[in-house]
This record gives sequence, structure tokens and C-alpha cells, in this order.
Amino acid sequence: MMELAPRMKKIPPYLFAQLDKVREEEQKKGGEIYSLAIGDPVEPTPPELVEFLAQSARRLENHRYSPYAGILPFRKAAADWYKERFDVSLDPEKEVLTLIGSKEGIAHIFLAFVGSGDRALIPDPGYPVYRTAVLMADGEPYSVPLLEKNDFLPEFGKIPEDIARSSKILFLCYPNNPTAAVVSLDFLKEAVEYCRKRDILLCYDNAYSEITYDGYVAPSILQVPHAKEIAVEFNSLSKPYNMTGWRLGYAVGNQYAIQALGVVKNNIDSSAFMALQEAGIFALKNGKKWLQKTCDIHKKRRDLLVETLRSAGLQVRLPKGTFYLWVKVPNHFSSAEFAAFLLKEARVMTAPGTGYGEFGEGYVRFSTTVPDDLLQKACHQIREACREKKLT
Repeated sequence: MMELAPRMKKIPPYLFAQLDKVREEEQKKGGEIYSLAIGDPVEPTPPELVEFLAQSARRLENHRYSPYAGILPFRKAAADWYKERFDVSLDPEKEVLTLIGSKEGIAHIFLAFVGSGDRALIPDPGYPVYRTAVLMADGEPYSVPLLEKNDFLPEFGKIPEDIARSSKILFLCYPNNPTAAVVSLDFLKEAVEYCRKRDILLCYDNAYSEITYDGYVAPSILQVPHAKEIAVEFNSLSKPYNMTGWRLGYAVGNQYAIQALGVVKNNIDSSAFMALQEAGIFALKNGKKWLQKTCDIHKKRRDLLVETLRSAGLQVRLPKGTFYLWVKVPNHFSSAEFAAFLLKEARVMTAPGTGYGEFGEGYVRFSTTVPDDLLQKACHQIREACREKKLT
């Protein structure tokens, strides 16, 4: 019988694939399932962007292989966007790399810098790909707790110094998935200084930078002086422009890290479809007019869901970023038990916090990426189920 590589035996089932299976099984039983578990916006990609892609796809010159690093006009558009949005200057030839979605780049950066037995500092709770990508590189993930008492920020001083000195990568993500926490530029300065002193590559997942509310403006790690000496940032067109299925993103920052990631990608993929990259240019240049509407939609849903959960007796913070709510489960429930309760009694799917790491226990994640009418029905179901259980 074929035997898996030892590193593959360490990798748990992927959370969101599991959630898809659970939803399919529940749907077979009949009745509607309200899935608030996965962050996949239901709003369509802007029609003018779809039309731009259609026209670009018809051009025969776009049917060939892309340059491995991505077409230079797309990388220049990303650099121009960073200059306008963050006042960060980037060399599009050396400090920008096209990705087939930021997830792909996040996974592959570990292959470039983590070898057998090497450590990486991984936020817990955190996007599951961080941990599994370390394992796929045959490395050792070290959990850095994100605790509510610390506003879900890591305490760098509590990482043992011998662990820090032997770590190759530190991953951070703000606005945060799954906790929806946000940070100030002062915190990012602390993170940069921490990594500079220990020669750690600081990888910053900024996929939710444009999904913010209540006047909060998310920073870039590259706004910190000297950040480019040790930092690379991952960004994506998926969330701000409702392009999740299109798979287009980019990495920016330290040119050595960008080059190393490019070497991995040169040997694994052939970059994104050139017509898609041209559509990405259009999005980066014209997307500002779509963003406010997107944020308004999710803010409205956020407010409805927060009010519903609080009225049902649950503890939930009002998030200033992402389209997630990180909700404390009631007493006497584990994360898995409460997610199962909501599915059985309210027909509402959520993501149990333990899917994001050990320190996710005690929480479930809700997403607002569902149509308004379905969210209203889900909220009604949640209220009724919690009232029946006498949680209120």
C-alpha cells in the first residue's frame, strides 16, 4: 500500500473542507442550512470588472504563459496602489510578486525559508494554512497565543528567547482572521523591532486591509521604518473586490524574500492567467469606488449579528475590521459543542474556534458573507434556539 510522507501524517483535515462536508450532509437531511462559517462574499464581482476580463481574455496574446513573476504592468499597479494607499514606495521589478491568490504565496513562503526541524512562530488562533504550511515544509510550528485579555495581540516578551532565536518566520495577520482584532502602527513597530533584533522574517497577511469600519484605517507593515529589511506582506484582490474565486494576489516587501518566494513559484507554477492580471490592474486602479459599498454592506450585517448575539446572551466584541465575529461560547459549552448546538437547533453553521488552534477553544467564528435575507433568518433561528436553551 502507498505510504504518505511522514510530514503529511502530521497535517489535520482542512477546516473549511470539513465544514463543506458537514453542510452537504445536513442539506441531504432536508431543510435550509444557514452557513455563517466561511468567509466567501456572496456579492458579485463588479460587472464592469467582469466585462474587462472578458475582453482581455479574447486577446490571443494573453493565451500564452505569463512571465513567471507576473506581468510587469500588474506589479507596477500593485506598487502604485501601495504608494497611494500607504505611502509606501516599492520597486515593481524586485519588491512585488504576482500570486495565484495570497493563500498560495503564504503556503509557499515556508518552502523558501523553513527546512527540516526549523521553527516558525504561528499565531494561535490563526488561519489554518500558516500551521499546515510549516508542517508541509517539514518544520516545527510554535504557537504564539492571541488572548482576549491582550486584545488578541501576541505578547512577544513571553516567547522564550531560545525559541525566538531559532525561528525563521513570524506570521501576523491584522485585521485578524479569525478574531477580527485590529492593530495600530505602534504595535507593528514593536513587531518589526522584535524581528530585526532576532533576524526573523516577518510575514504579514494583510488580506483584510480594506474591510474596515467606524473610521478605522488598517496600516501596512511596510509603513514601519526599516520594515523592508525583514518583512514581506501578502495582499489579495479577493476580499475588497469580491474576487475570491478569481485567485489573484501579490506579495510585496523585502526583495530577498520576494526573490526566494519567486524561485519556489518558478518551479511549481507559471503565474496567473495574463488576462486575469490585466483585470487586476483595472481593479487596483478603479476599485476605490466599489469599496465603500462593500464595507457598508458588511457593517450593516455586522451590526445586526452583534445585536442578535448579544440579545441571545452571548459575549461578542464589535469588530472594526474583517467580516467575521469571534464569539465567546456560553458556559458549559466547548467550541465544538456550541457549533453543533447551533447547527442542530438553529440550522446555523459556524466555525468552531478549535479549527484555528488550541487557543481558539471557547469561541466560534461567524461570517457576514451571506445575503441579507438569509442572515435575518439565521438571526431569528439563533434567537429562538438560545431562548429555548434558556441562554438569554
